[in-house]
Amino acid sequence: MNLIVNGNETNVDGELTVNELLTEQNVKMPEMVSVELNGQILRRSEFESTKLNEGDAVEFLYFMGGGHASERATD
Repeated sequence: MNLIVNGNETNVDGELTVNELLTEQNVKMPEMVSVELNGQILRRSEFESTKLNEGDAVEFLYFMGGGHASERATD
């Protein structure tokens, strides 16, 4: 089955759920990843039951924070 994963054409064997795709793609810290499927953000509770279909577009989104107040520019 052909998918678009993070903008790249990817071929996977057989039907996969979102959780299975995370494993197959060796996603580090999958508990910290949000998943967008065909433009819609999935709830984490949907990862196990959502099956992927031919041509689906999947994006793995990593939200990061950081910086310190002392690093902000001052006037």
